[in-house]
Amino acid sequence: MGVPSFFKWLVNKYPKVVVKAIEGQREESPNPNPTNLEFDNFYLDMNGIIHPCFHPEADDDDDGGLLPPANFEEVFINIFEYIDILFNIVRPRKLLYLAIDGVAPRAKMNQQRMRRFKSAKDAEIAEVEEEKLRRQFELESKQVLPKQQSEVSDSNIITPGTEFMHKLSKALRNYISLRLSNDLGWRDIEVILSDANAPGEGEHKIMSFIRSQRNLPSYDPNTRHCLYGLDADLVMLALATHELHFSILREDVLHNEQRHKNRESIREKGPSSGKSDNKKRSMLKKPFQFLHVWILREYLELDLKIDDPPENFKFDLERIIDDFIFMCFFAGNDFLPHMPTLEIHEGAIDLLMTVYRKELKNLGGYMVDMLRVNDKKSGYIKLSRVEKFILLVGSYEDKIFKKRSELRDRKLRRLCYYNDSLEEEVDTGSSITGSSNTQAFFSGEELEVWSDGTSDIMHSQVVENTKELKKKMKDNIRRKSDLFKNGDLGSDKVRFAVGGYKERYYKYKFSAEGPADIERKRKEVVKCYTEGLLWVLLYYFSEPPSWTWFYPFYYGPFASDLKGLGQVKAKFKKGFPFKPIDTLMAVLPPRSAHALPKDYQKLMTEESSSIIDFYPTDFEIDMDGKRFTWQGICKLPFIEEERLLSETKNLDKELLGDERDRNTEKSDQLFVRRTHNLVSQIMSLSSKESWSIKIDTSSSFGVAGTIRRLDAAMSEGGDYKLQEDHVVCMLYELPDSDAHMPRLLDGVKHPSKTITKDDLTETKLWHEYQGSAPATTTTTTSSARLQERFRRRDNNGNGGFQNNARCTSSSTDLIHKFAGSGWDCGRGKEVANPNSGERFYAPRGIPGERVMSSSSYSAMGSTDYKRVSFHGRSVSNDKWRAVGYVSGDRAQGFKDLKISEPSQAWRPSARGQPANNAFWPSRNSFGHNTNHSWQSSQLNHSHGRGRGQQQGGRGQGQQEYWKRYTPFSANDSSQAGGRSSQFVPRSSVNQ
Repeated sequence: MGVPSFFKWLVNKYPKVVVKAIEGQREESPNPNPTNLEFDNFYLDMNGIIHPCFHPEADDDDDGGLLPPANFEEVFINIFEYIDILFNIVRPRKLLYLAIDGVAPRAKMNQQRMRRFKSAKDAEIAEVEEEKLRRQFELESKQVLPKQQSEVSDSNIITPGTEFMHKLSKALRNYISLRLSNDLGWRDIEVILSDANAPGEGEHKIMSFIRSQRNLPSYDPNTRHCLYGLDADLVMLALATHELHFSILREDVLHNEQRHKNRESIREKGPSSGKSDNKKRSMLKKPFQFLHVWILREYLELDLKIDDPPENFKFDLERIIDDFIFMCFFAGNDFLPHMPTLEIHEGAIDLLMTVYRKELKNLGGYMVDMLRVNDKKSGYIKLSRVEKFILLVGSYEDKIFKKRSELRDRKLRRLCYYNDSLEEEVDTGSSITGSSNTQAFFSGEELEVWSDGTSDIMHSQVVENTKELKKKMKDNIRRKSDLFKNGDLGSDKVRFAVGGYKERYYKYKFSAEGPADIERKRKEVVKCYTEGLLWVLLYYFSEPPSWTWFYPFYYGPFASDLKGLGQVKAKFKKGFPFKPIDTLMAVLPPRSAHALPKDYQKLMTEESSSIIDFYPTDFEIDMDGKRFTWQGICKLPFIEEERLLSETKNLDKELLGDERDRNTEKSDQLFVRRTHNLVSQIMSLSSKESWSIKIDTSSSFGVAGTIRRLDAAMSEGGDYKLQEDHVVCMLYELPDSDAHMPRLLDGVKHPSKTITKDDLTETKLWHEYQGSAPATTTTTTSSARLQERFRRRDNNGNGGFQNNARCTSSSTDLIHKFAGSGWDCGRGKEVANPNSGERFYAPRGIPGERVMSSSSYSAMGSTDYKRVSFHGRSVSNDKWRAVGYVSGDRAQGFKDLKISEPSQAWRPSARGQPANNAFWPSRNSFGHNTNHSWQSSQLNHSHGRGRGQQQGGRGQGQQEYWKRYTPFSANDSSQAGGRSSQFVPRSSVNQ
């Protein structure tokens, strides 16, 4: 599920679900929580902390940013500071649970494999680009910091079984011990650490803990939970617990003002601060927000109200929520590929909810019943109802594909005219510029190595040069990742908006041709996809039904092709999780082989290896129908489990020391201060006894489970030391409990309801309105984004439309600019500058916000409304050109522009072609002869309608070429489209 898209959808649709989080002071005083909410248990999905601390991102407008860590130790410090910030926001009263991703089920490992191979490929591209820029800087005599090899240069080591994860576990034990010993805020709580040696994804280990606790008699149904993490599926997992008092803490990625302010404060230190402060790696303060699950439940109760229910239907919010969770799986998840039909940024969830509301009567009732989660005959789901539901969703496919194609073509047209101002409205998800292996800025280690014996002045210049190099590298990679802007429209073999797309889809994506072969493949895909839906459902509400099952295709089916879904009988074989180092062999690319023990590396890198085919250095990335390189589908060979394990089982026996420890499955660890009530029960265990005892919940804040002593070798010397024996650590395992109860528990206290029908907004389905966003939406429209893009700040911070100093205007007079200027527009469209109050009239052919707010305009034909740049330098205003005076310099990109169908003329009738650096003009300086938008460049006049001597235009009002830069304004007698035009100097306009 696309994280940016999902949270943007959720917050826009249900804005009251989020509130700002306030960080308290670490001074440990037991004051009330500053957010006026008290939490009992705080859970950390640690991978959402590890990644940003390992490779902190730099903002696009940041010229320095946070220094990336140079070694493991600096990463660990970043992590500890991050945890401190989160702890001071939440201030749990009973439990802190830290969960690191362990070995994932095979269904997830395929996605991990794809991401890591793409990450390695991105790193190769970044290296080539950096080397090219270093040579360029050398030619320009710009000295930069030398490249330094770093032990944190490859983020693929954030995988179970690596040395990094092993050392992180040790560091976290020391950190927990230190905080329990010295911080008053920690002293009375229990801390559980589930590290990478405990199988399971971090968030699912947390959910397993919550489910196991709430099934026991000792559990308090009013326990207040808070979970930190960045994954979109945390919202669904929290809903699936059916715990009412649940909040999710996350970074406020949609409103990042505070982050920019903190970065600005760092920049104010000046360039020389890098040398003196390069060892200080303080984590930047970021804005956080709470998402309250009980508020979301209120929204869903109103928004999914069934107006025409089936007979004998009883509205049950808990079952409505379970159905909502299940149908969102169709919009995307980590275990199944995207269906081509549904995209969250195209309103997929709105469509699913609308169909559910309207068609529940036809379905016959709820789709899932998770009270029967352990039913061996799949009684937890009504597949016949699911089939009806998804086929009804599929009935909208043609409309969705048609609009998607129309928007794509419209964006291409906009790209034609305004190459640098196109705003892409897609789920950015991840991109090559955000790749974990492309460090945006230099590390402190580079600074230290180079700065020894170097003067401050010289060092400062080198630092600035290196910043410039890194920023250029980032910009270049981002630019190259956009195929459209590089003139590569790619392929569109399937052409979803054109009849016969299903046949083409199965031909190009599944290698099936002919009706019989396609139908056979469709049934196979439907069977596997249905198994996947059941697998995900069970995983969210219980545990992975199989550690070895995975979806065996790169692509998903059409919603309208899921006929026969109701007849699928799924049987899962439980199996066992991989060992950590076997997981590394399954997901790492050859470039990351250094993270493996030496004998394992040979299996991945030597040609003589019997499994070398699992590790291609060059592999297909399907870019069909894609615009950005990061959207491509990696078609890697699927790992064959038996072949892999047969090669690694003998090597496993030869592992020694830390490597053997890294490859061992381990239990969670429970830490308490020695003064905690639970210690007396722990001390009753003999050091020689390995058996476990049940926790007395009366002395553990209600936390149930079993505990046993740590092995002496683990708790002493080589592993970690407890701070002066103030802290006690033991192994912890979840209690045996019954199946999850997907209902509110008896005794739960409901908060006062705050959401009413007035808080709901009317749902407008994406395919039913024009454009990419409805006109009434609160989100910024593309027109407003373009306007904002061209509004620059002056030195006083005032906003206004500015192109350069020579073509700005502060006049508040009503000026009919471009009157009679062409494109069959008279006065044009009135546009107001929201800051200066100035109004002007733009030709209908272009958005008003794209027209200059300037007192200097070309009075000759269709001018280029952009500043022309040569070799990166802007040409002053008196060098602006009208189309037709290209004079030999050829624009870059779009050599062979094509739209979906040859019959679609993307160039508007009689519009002059912009002379920016986005396209190739016709090779002989002539263009289309059907709409007269191109004419010979040798003529001394322009070619849009409204001026000229009938050279592809209408009307009068020609002005001499050499006089066209005289500032002018049009008076009331100005006309166009066959009407006369009279231009008068601006100074003559009545004030």
